[in-house]
Amino acid sequence: MDTFNVMRTFRRIVELGGLAKAAEDLGISAAGLSKQLRTLEAHLDTVLIQRTTRSMSLTETGRSYYAECCRILDELDALERSVKQQSQRVAGTLRVNAPLSFALSVLSPLITDFLRQYPDLKLELVMEDRIVDAVAHGFDMSVRLRSSLDDSTLIARRLATLEQKLCAAPVYLKQHGEPQTLQDLRAHQMISYSLAHTQGIVFDSDFENSTPSPLQSHTALLFAGEHSQVNNSLMLRDFLIAGLGIGALPSFLADPAIANGQLQRILPDFVNEPRHIYAVYPTNRHLQPKVKAFVDYLAERLPAAMSTAS
Repeated sequence: MDTFNVMRTFRRIVELGGLAKAAEDLGISAAGLSKQLRTLEAHLDTVLIQRTTRSMSLTETGRSYYAECCRILDELDALERSVKQQSQRVAGTLRVNAPLSFALSVLSPLITDFLRQYPDLKLELVMEDRIVDAVAHGFDMSVRLRSSLDDSTLIARRLATLEQKLCAAPVYLKQHGEPQTLQDLRAHQMISYSLAHTQGIVFDSDFENSTPSPLQSHTALLFAGEHSQVNNSLMLRDFLIAGLGIGALPSFLADPAIANGQLQRILPDFVNEPRHIYAVYPTNRHLQPKVKAFVDYLAERLPAAMSTAS
């Protein structure tokens, strides 16, 4: 027996004053409604309504049961309304995981504006350069900067694309000379990002050619011998500015340093494999409003923010 449905049926019988009117209101037959009432009374082992061919009246137990039905059903309706309203509000706590350098350089000003738009939302931002399991760590979503994503049960939405630029400090180039081909890089001190998919530099060009000529396929230039590695792009930028070598930086870090003369772009005709900015979140038929609002906001604002950061 569907208790709540039967309670609603009993309430309509009492409110409309009879089985016939209640049956018409509910869109079922009077015989079917009478059967439901008998089933309810048998379940409760009591008589709720005294019935004759011409009238009906509530028993004392029926009046008590009716009052409690009204109270319980009204509270249930209020609870359902509250849950539906909450499910449509951008509120609660949004747990986000994002790379440290990107969060500090690009996300920070965007997040402050986003939180002003949604004052009922609290943000818990965890900055971590390593890829973490969003579900296992309880994140609502993660921001990832990758050339491609591995197959996953998570949903990924591409938000923007950023260019990787090969750079070095003028002081380094003055001391060691500026490379003219990709092959020349093998003789230089290279600094790479240790958490990248490929340990080296991946180009959209053929490094065997002495003349820069973009090709369609990606080519990996792996470094022979010793080279430095760091697991944070901000540290990589600082190492390059200090004149410790040559390395590839994302445009949001490379462009400001190039603009103020701290770094110089190397081999600009060789396009480094770009990284894409993804929003990654668990599969869910009903995407939470707080997650949807943040993902939509980033998709709208990130392209302009990347230009500003550059």
